[in-house]
Amino acid sequence: MKNNIKILTILIFATISSCGQNDKSDKDIAENKLIELNPNKEKQQEIINEHLKNGAWKYELYSREWQEEIDKGLEKDSTIAYLWQQKAMPMFKQAKYEVGMEYIDKAVKYDRQDWQDYRAFIKCIFAKTYRNAITDFQDYKKRFGYGYVMDHSYDFYIGLSYLQLNEFQKAEQIFKQDYEYQLKEKGKDWLHHLDLFYYGISKYEQKDYSGAIKIFDKALEIYPDFSEVQIFKSDCLRKTGKITEANELQKLGEINGRNGNTINEDNVIYEKYPYQIRWY
Repeated sequence: MKNNIKILTILIFATISSCGQNDKSDKDIAENKLIELNPNKEKQQEIINEHLKNGAWKYELYSREWQEEIDKGLEKDSTIAYLWQQKAMPMFKQAKYEVGMEYIDKAVKYDRQDWQDYRAFIKCIFAKTYRNAITDFQDYKKRFGYGYVMDHSYDFYIGLSYLQLNEFQKAEQIFKQDYEYQLKEKGKDWLHHLDLFYYGISKYEQKDYSGAIKIFDKALEIYPDFSEVQIFKSDCLRKTGKITEANELQKLGEINGRNGNTINEDNVIYEKYPYQIRWY
C-alpha cells in the first residue's frame, strides 16, 4: 500500500516538472487515487486539494503565491509531508539548497519512506553533498531495501557520489554490482545508458582504458549518438594508441554534442551532471 502511494506522489511531482503548471489531468487522476488508497488521510487530502490543486498549482512554480498557498495548508496541518516536499522543490530548482533542505527534512520527518530517497537524490544531483547522499541512501536501503528514485537505482547514485569524491575503486565496485544485479533480475533491456556511462568513467579514471571502452560500447548500443560517451571513448582509444580511430570518434562526438545528443535526464535543465560536457 505504502509503495503504491509513493509511486503516485512521484508521478504527481514528475507531471509538475515536465508538463508545466497548466496540465493537471494526470495529477487529478493521481490525487483521486491517493484518496482511494489512503482513506485515513482524507482530511489531509482535502488540504492538499485546496492548497495545491486549487492553490499553489495555479501559480508559477517560483512565485510567492506558490509558497504562500502551501504555507496556508501547513498552518492547518504541519505534518503533511507532501506539502513540505512541494515547498522544497522550487527552492532546489533555484539553487537555494540550504532553504530547500530545511523543508525536505520536514517531509522526511513526517514520511520517511516516501521522501528520504528523494532527499538523498537531491543531495547527490542538486546540493552535491555527496557523503551525505551516500549516508542517506545507505540508511534508506537498510530500512526499506533496494529501489529506484528518478529513474535510477539507489546504488547508481551511491556509485556516482563515490565517483564525485574521487573514490574511483569504490565507485566501480558499486556500478559493477548494480550492473550485474540488473542483468540478473531485470535483463539486458533494463540497462540504462547513463548507468553504463558512469560505470565506464569509473574504469577510465583508474586508467583501465580497455575496460572502459567495453562498457562505453554497451552504452552506445543503447544510445548510439551519446556524445559524452563518444568523447571519453575517443580519449581511451588515443591512450591505447588508436589515434586515427580516436580522432574520427572525437569529431563525431563533437557533432553529436552540438546537435543536443548529450545527457538527457529531466533535471539536466537545472543542474549540470557529472562529466557532462557543455557544448555552447
